[in-house]
Amino acid sequence: MSAQPATGKIIYRHDITPDLSIIRIQPSDGSLVPDFKPGQFITLGLQLEGEEKITNRAYSLASPPEQKQYFELYIKWATEPVPGKFTTALFNMKQGDQLYWRKPAGAFTLEEKRPDGMPDERALVLVASGTGLAPFVAYALHLQATGSKRRIALLHGARNVKELGYRDLFQKMDNIIYLPTVSRPNEPESQGWAGHTGRVESLLVPNGGASELERALGYKVSPDNSFFYICGYQGTIDSVISILQPLGFVSNRNKRKDGSFDVKIETYGQ
Repeated sequence: MSAQPATGKIIYRHDITPDLSIIRIQPSDGSLVPDFKPGQFITLGLQLEGEEKITNRAYSLASPPEQKQYFELYIKWATEPVPGKFTTALFNMKQGDQLYWRKPAGAFTLEEKRPDGMPDERALVLVASGTGLAPFVAYALHLQATGSKRRIALLHGARNVKELGYRDLFQKMDNIIYLPTVSRPNEPESQGWAGHTGRVESLLVPNGGASELERALGYKVSPDNSFFYICGYQGTIDSVISILQPLGFVSNRNKRKDGSFDVKIETYGQ
């Protein structure tokens, strides 16, 4: 990260629900967004009331590196168990308000080569809960922009239908298999939903010989044909790993001796 934060201003805000928003931030000096890799995060800074120093918070970027006009963020207002000071202040901001930012960083990026240097052509399976979706928005847009031929399956779990952020975008993309699911189908916000229900990991559990993911892909997933990325709550990560480990999948937190792995993890606690 740079030693000194830069200033930015909010140029767009779309409130999906009262506590879930898409926010775009543009450098205040009119400069272009610096280069970064899809999957990286940006650190925002705010001068919170009663605090002497600037308070910082990292957020995954939903915009791809090809978008040079602004950073796009997918943010949930932390209200449980008590409202978070930072997100409360951020959600009170409006278009034109200024804040600080530091250039993108982070290692939750696309693995394009195997340890031996050969291209990795396995299908990409992106598993997200809540706003853990953000880096996968960047992945999908980047892969589309670069004309990637790799198969992509995106599994997104949310509490209700309204919280399936970017659903319209993914339904229009022809380079991706999109499998959304809601864990609270009986809520008013899910009225009329006829899609998958349950937590996102349920899409990986065999039912009638195959999982919903495998039915969508048309084959049984294995470390030979699929590479998983997981971003979301720790509970989601633990559940997905418990399903994949017996199938021979190895995560980047426990690589094989040759440095290879089949699952990349990013905890995202919002």
